[in-house]
Amino acid sequence: MKMKDQTSNIKDAEVIAAVRRFHILDSCSLHSAFEKGLVFMVLLSALAGGTLAQGRTRVHAKVDSDATIYPGQTFVYSVVVEGGKPSRVDVSAIAQFNPQRIPGSSSIVTVNDRTTISYSENYAILAEKPGTMVLPGVTVVVDGQTYTTNAVEVTVSAPGTTDRLDLEVTLSETKCYVGQPVVMTVRWIVKAQVKDAAFDVPVFKSDDFFIEDLPDAAGAYAKTGATIHGVPVVVYENRELIKGMEAAIVSFRKVLIPKKPGAVTLEPVTVSTSMATGRVRTGDFLNPFRMNYERFAVQSDAIPLNVLPLPETGRPKGFYGLVGRYTIEASATPTRVSVGDPITLTVRIGGNPYLKPVQWPDLEGVPDLADNFNIPSEKASPLLEDGQKVFTQTLRAGHDRVTEIPAIPLTYFDPDAGDYVVARTKPIPLEVAAAKVLTGADVEGLGAAAVGRQVQALREGFSANYYGPEVLVNQAFSPLAALVSPGYAVLWGAPLIALLGSVAFRLATRTSPEAVARKRRRGACSAAVRRLRAVAAAEAKERHDLLIAALRGYVGDRFDRTAGSLTADDCRGIVLTATGDVDLADRLKAKVSESEAARYASIHAQVDAAQIEEAIELVQRIEENSKR
Repeated sequence: MKMKDQTSNIKDAEVIAAVRRFHILDSCSLHSAFEKGLVFMVLLSALAGGTLAQGRTRVHAKVDSDATIYPGQTFVYSVVVEGGKPSRVDVSAIAQFNPQRIPGSSSIVTVNDRTTISYSENYAILAEKPGTMVLPGVTVVVDGQTYTTNAVEVTVSAPGTTDRLDLEVTLSETKCYVGQPVVMTVRWIVKAQVKDAAFDVPVFKSDDFFIEDLPDAAGAYAKTGATIHGVPVVVYENRELIKGMEAAIVSFRKVLIPKKPGAVTLEPVTVSTSMATGRVRTGDFLNPFRMNYERFAVQSDAIPLNVLPLPETGRPKGFYGLVGRYTIEASATPTRVSVGDPITLTVRIGGNPYLKPVQWPDLEGVPDLADNFNIPSEKASPLLEDGQKVFTQTLRAGHDRVTEIPAIPLTYFDPDAGDYVVARTKPIPLEVAAAKVLTGADVEGLGAAAVGRQVQALREGFSANYYGPEVLVNQAFSPLAALVSPGYAVLWGAPLIALLGSVAFRLATRTSPEAVARKRRRGACSAAVRRLRAVAAAEAKERHDLLIAALRGYVGDRFDRTAGSLTADDCRGIVLTATGDVDLADRLKAKVSESEAARYASIHAQVDAAQIEEAIELVQRIEENSKR
């Protein structure tokens, strides 16, 4: 709607200008009807010419990048439509480059009374290796007509090399079996001042492995939220003394699980970064020097990995795919019970750094357990404690002949032995007493037999009843007696005191969770704008984190969510549900994703004033549309 108003204003300005020109000519003594008619035809021609100029459609593609593009960096590929609005852009021709849609733009330009409206559809593309990338033309549909853009060539430059950067990639195993977890560790060693690092990890794009996380506990040196080729990583930063020189160590670990057997080569990992090479004069009195940065890269060695198939012969019945080395142990409490009493069984499985594939022990598949114990079908979720996966279940002995909880098996393939192994827990001894069946004599108190293990029957029972008028108590109710009786005073006084206390508390606080939530929602936009404006004053390396925190904080405050747990997809879904505006939701997702990726593979090196204003405008638009 806004674009239509601007176009209408332009047409009105052209009409006014043309009419003024007509009056100027008329004031110069154009008295004949022929001359006036000629001028009127000129006016119509000018207006028609402007309309035709707007109707011409031109479609082309371009790459916007003033700086040199290096491997691991992302550049913007734009499809520009002049004189029309695209209804569909088919980027399947460049699908091999994995284009990611980012917010587009539009503009109106008037040159020599000719007005052109341009629309730009933008896509982020990752440069993977040095050389020339040829992006073929894509098809665009405008007003029912199909156009094909020009091909675009992108030159990806090879960065320089230096001995002040080093990269180490190691595997926990160089020979493994299908399904065996292998831990890959990446260590980037930096002995200089750097910025704008970009990682290229080819194995993250491979179809030969499942990529999983280790159960690392994030510490003081851990950073979450970073992604490489769409794979989330937890990055650790610390400092070490290497050959007498202090160096920064940036590292992360991932679990690689081979899908199929064969010889696999892990291609080299590459890190490119801008490294400080010296200072240059600026001519500014307050800041006479600035650091000069040049692009450098470092690459690891390729690593061969031999993946062997699991043997078919000798595979036990209970094997469900565990490959590696595992331990299993069990404990129970209490161990002295009666029949039917609950027993808490705890099973701990460990011995391997990667425990995600470990499943619940098959207790029903152990014959002695299934025959002698009652095992509930409900199972609690396992926990991770001290490098072990802990399972807890309640058992009940079915009879007093039970003497132990039998051994519980765990079947896995041991790559060291090259064979299947069945590990078992140790049996747990139990003392189970028979349950006492109460008879009528036990209830009446006529017997003196023991009940269970701890309860001794008394001779007094129903048979110990007394009778006679002296045992009767007058229980007639008197309101006056109830009013002054201490027992009744508590009954009627306690609710009154609670009511008075609640009223006093409400008057003192005058707040509630609903009121707090409403206040939080009302102030979400203004709080986010304040936080975004403060980003410009922060250090460059902190701006992306602050930008993400402000956007997530707004979504959390405005829509009653926990901001710290929101992902880019979560933000998009929440905003789309609240506003129904796909463009706004996509813009927010793109802004959060770009800022998250910018730590290691950024589209923009730094957050500048334009990006901050764009984020503020985005928040204000979401706030406005959410109130409709």
